[in-house]
Amino acid sequence: MTGLRLGPLLRYVDWDAGGTATVWVETERPCTAEVRCEDGARGTSRTFQVAGHHYALILVTGLTPGTSTAYEVLLDDRRVWPPEDSPFPPSTIRTPEVPATAVRVSFGSCRWAAPGGHEHDPVGPDALDTLATRLATAPEAARPDVLLLVGDQVYADEPSQETRDWLAERRDLEQPPGAEVADYEEYTHLYDESWRDPEVRWLLSTVPSCMVFDDHDVIDDWNTSGAWLAEMRETPWWQERLLSGLMSYWVYQHLGNLSPAELESDKLYAAVRAESDGTAQVRAFAAEADRDATAVRWSYRRDFGRTRLLMVDSRAARVLDEQNRSMLDPDEERWVREQALEQRGSYDHLLIGTSLPWLLPPAIHDVEGWASALSGGERGARWAKFGEWLRRAADLEHWAAFPHSFETMASLIAEVGSGPEAPASVCVLSGDVHHAYVAQAAWPHGGPDARVVQLTCSPVHNSVPASMKIGFRFGWSGLGRGIGRALKRHGRTPLASVNWRKTGGPWFGNQLMTLTLRGRRADLALEQAQDREGSAELVTVDTRTLTSGA
Repeated sequence: MTGLRLGPLLRYVDWDAGGTATVWVETERPCTAEVRCEDGARGTSRTFQVAGHHYALILVTGLTPGTSTAYEVLLDDRRVWPPEDSPFPPSTIRTPEVPATAVRVSFGSCRWAAPGGHEHDPVGPDALDTLATRLATAPEAARPDVLLLVGDQVYADEPSQETRDWLAERRDLEQPPGAEVADYEEYTHLYDESWRDPEVRWLLSTVPSCMVFDDHDVIDDWNTSGAWLAEMRETPWWQERLLSGLMSYWVYQHLGNLSPAELESDKLYAAVRAESDGTAQVRAFAAEADRDATAVRWSYRRDFGRTRLLMVDSRAARVLDEQNRSMLDPDEERWVREQALEQRGSYDHLLIGTSLPWLLPPAIHDVEGWASALSGGERGARWAKFGEWLRRAADLEHWAAFPHSFETMASLIAEVGSGPEAPASVCVLSGDVHHAYVAQAAWPHGGPDARVVQLTCSPVHNSVPASMKIGFRFGWSGLGRGIGRALKRHGRTPLASVNWRKTGGPWFGNQLMTLTLRGRRADLALEQAQDREGSAELVTVDTRTLTSGA
């Protein structure tokens, strides 16, 4: 008899025909996993094995568009979900009407696992926990059609004290990498800790999710520069850490991002399922991804009715050669362009998900460009050494630190957003920087017809140091802009082709943004998890209309 170790996670729900969905589970032993829906829809899958752990991604078929149906999970014909004593409503699969007329997209990033039970939470209420509580206690409340988790779902380099205690029982923390995750088994513990949280577990079982990694899923400032990577590869523990991070990301996050058609054509997925133990295949895949970034594509596309999402890998696809630095390798850059321009008139809104903000506070943008120019030798060898030190010390590795990629993205957005087939809006959705803001882009000499905005929302549950608040506020200030312009002149960096201004924020706290897209109208809400008389609530701190749809 086998049990359910983790999950279920409702991942993909079909927006084209409305009849299919995928549900991910981790089980204690090999078995046949099954999803049975109240309306008769169902799906089964045999588990596959990676590093002694057993998983299944169950394709559910026979769903009826425009309905909501409760489901249960069975392992070898024994029901394991929902638990008999569950305090939550039944997990459901909600399918959109076809054709879909609207979509609600909630997003955020940077989540430390919440402490268990009634322990004091030093960083305040968890926004995902609080959203789950709202949906569980008020079934009539508007719920997201999809939840986008745009990076740092787990913290391999900053585990909780509970995880550190567990690591100390397993190995000597005096040896590298110390109180950080070292291998695949330790990664599984991180996912257990994060996704076994009762509220989050129920939430992810009933709201579809799309995910992408950021640096802390592997290590802080992952792939900052070629020099950084060369130093990491000299350490005795880095290779195992990276391979385990990529392996676990493929299993726990990436597989669920794919549509049934993409899964059907995925050679690695087929190979792993065909073996009694797929560890060697997944490890070889991760090693190839480390050796050649062009061998793997972590980016993906989802269409939600007339809204298109491009989730862009802004970590593993980087080109780190100092003279050819790029956020995306040429194949990845080409793929993003093709997906954005394909059947352009078929969507009203383009969402570009990237863990790192494209548009930063202007002073920080200029400092990043300056550090990049110095590191590239624009001011000679001594300044190059200083530039490399600065970008590592201050985490200067966003889109602004890759000027070619920043401008390529600006050009693509301008092209997508122009002409009679232009969408109403192009929204860049990001996290990473532990605060939220809205910035509107404008091109000096004309520009796209679509409204172009940077929407940044972080953290979901993490700390926001006072120094960070001061720094980001200064980054938007007039004085900060002046200093940034001076640094650009020193670094001989060209002016950006696009201007932008902050129209909302900065907001600090544990938070989520929600876009409601109906026709060509786009509305935005920002909600923060706040402690109100001993209980956590999601409090709306800002609402605005991005496009009226007229």
